[in-house]
Amino acid sequence: MSQTAFVGFEHFREMLTDPNMVRVLTNTLALSLLGLLTAPIPVLLAVMISEVKSERFKRIFQTTSTLPHYISWIIIYSLAFSMFSSEGAIQTIFLRLGMDTQINVLGNSEHVWLVQTLILLWKSLGWSAIIYLAAIVSIDGEMYDAAKVDGAGRFRIIFHITIPSIMPTFIVLQLLAVSNLLSAGFEQYLVFNNVMVADKIEVLDLYVYRVGLVMNDFPYSTAVGMFKSVISIILLFLVNGLSKRIRGESIV
Repeated sequence: MSQTAFVGFEHFREMLTDPNMVRVLTNTLALSLLGLLTAPIPVLLAVMISEVKSERFKRIFQTTSTLPHYISWIIIYSLAFSMFSSEGAIQTIFLRLGMDTQINVLGNSEHVWLVQTLILLWKSLGWSAIIYLAAIVSIDGEMYDAAKVDGAGRFRIIFHITIPSIMPTFIVLQLLAVSNLLSAGFEQYLVFNNVMVADKIEVLDLYVYRVGLVMNDFPYSTAVGMFKSVISIILLFLVNGLSKRIRGESIV
């Protein structure tokens, strides 16, 4: 019987000399950190929705802001392409207005991180706000009544009751997001990938897909995937310990 040689850590050592790993990790961390920076926006949206008195307007706004979450990335890319391509709606409007401005949003490698962050924010904003709305609804109403009796205005109630009450939820979600720093996403960057932005949009998951299924280098792609899983587990334990220090209790 023929024996297969055990390669040991050969493919893991290959990652240390792979020139693409630095670029891929930079893209992944940059997009993940930009996502963390936009994390307070759903909190502000939830607070704004909770302050709306009209229940009808509140339901309509919640529905319209949550709807993009249910749209597939293929459809979102189609919408973005029809709007921002060189022959899209925005470019056509500029030409009809006599403005010789070239729109190249989807093919601009210098601003691709910002563009993808804004697209992801638009898609997930309403859905993320639902979590904070649930936290706001669970706040004891007597706290608001007592604040009003003491003469507190709307802004004082928001800054001293609403926001502090939902901060534990915000902290937990951000700690979990930190543990997923290497999981920047896959579908979004797969559909928006093109030759002009490929170097800036290829994240770790997309790199594993390309190396494994496109280039048929399954051993190396498996090693990269295992590396990502191990780092994610380590980050999860670190943020779990950080949660114990900040909140006095662990996440998991």
